[in-house]
Amino acid sequence: MNLQYYDYKYSFALESGESLPGFRLAYTTRGTLNEDRSNVVWVCHALTGNADVGDWWGGMVGAGKYFDPEAKSGVGQFIVCANVLGSCYGSTGPLSVNPIGGKPYHHDFPAITIRDIVNALDLLRQELGIEKIHTCIGGSVGGEQALEWAILQPNLIENLIVIAASAVASPWCIAFNEAQRMAIEADPTWRENRDDAGLAGMKAARAMAMISYRNYDTYGFTQALDNNEQLDGYKSASYQRYQGEKLVERFNAFTYWTLSKVMDSHNVGRNRGSILNALGQIKAHTLVVGIRSDLLFPPIEQQFLARHIPDAAYEEIDSLYGHDGFLIEFRPLANMIRKWTAGLAVSESKKLVEAAKK
Repeated sequence: MNLQYYDYKYSFALESGESLPGFRLAYTTRGTLNEDRSNVVWVCHALTGNADVGDWWGGMVGAGKYFDPEAKSGVGQFIVCANVLGSCYGSTGPLSVNPIGGKPYHHDFPAITIRDIVNALDLLRQELGIEKIHTCIGGSVGGEQALEWAILQPNLIENLIVIAASAVASPWCIAFNEAQRMAIEADPTWRENRDDAGLAGMKAARAMAMISYRNYDTYGFTQALDNNEQLDGYKSASYQRYQGEKLVERFNAFTYWTLSKVMDSHNVGRNRGSILNALGQIKAHTLVVGIRSDLLFPPIEQQFLARHIPDAAYEEIDSLYGHDGFLIEFRPLANMIRKWTAGLAVSESKKLVEAAKK
């Protein structure tokens, strides 16, 4: 999938009061925009995701999948996914060169928020000439972006699907993130302005994160003891190290730090009176999906969203894999979305019949 780039060449104000002297977003599109531009599906990625949605969500997006850009019966969807501001997969982030000074930002990259990310996405949306998003969907931090976008632009999104996300970052979630940042800080290289600073600390941080992404039962099933005589060489121990090493091969500590702070910033109620007031502004048909075994974003948070977003529906996935279930359980997820959209169609049909009677 070839990356495309959108360059915004003007000062971009941030919620913190700081600004960026312009930015770049890397993005991909799949399929063809139809004549009336009504087939747009915008996928928002999670913490360490990228713009190639087929790379990390191939079970949901692609030929023959629920979101199919090449549907043989009817019109395929025009699927857009952009790498978020602050990330390291082509968009402006901490390793990007600051045009003011000509050196990478590193520690000087400004604090950004979910709302800043969504404002940048909306500028890309305007550049692409998209006036209506048929479906906006995201899981975890991606779900937070989709939620924020539906509040910022109530008339933009027709159908909103939020998976394993919340209205506000919980103290529990922030505590996990702070513990990970402490691990990065403990790496003596972190104080230096170089691209590979803090990588050893990030390995430990990622190992911590994996515990919150999965749960007790996941590890008991996938990382069980080999035998009762073991004194070392445990699968779960090597798995933690493997996950840390794997992230180091594709990420950097500055980006990880920045995006963990982005997670902490999430609060749809900020400067809107209250969280309930913010959620009440959503006009999109909304499906909220929780994962029963999710420790990081427990279902109570999605149930809260479903109660306070007007006419929202709620579904729950029974998964062994905890929070990561949104990346794994694509069959039940697709079935839930299919059932929900069918219900919307029936509801709209009834409205048309009632309108015709009047």
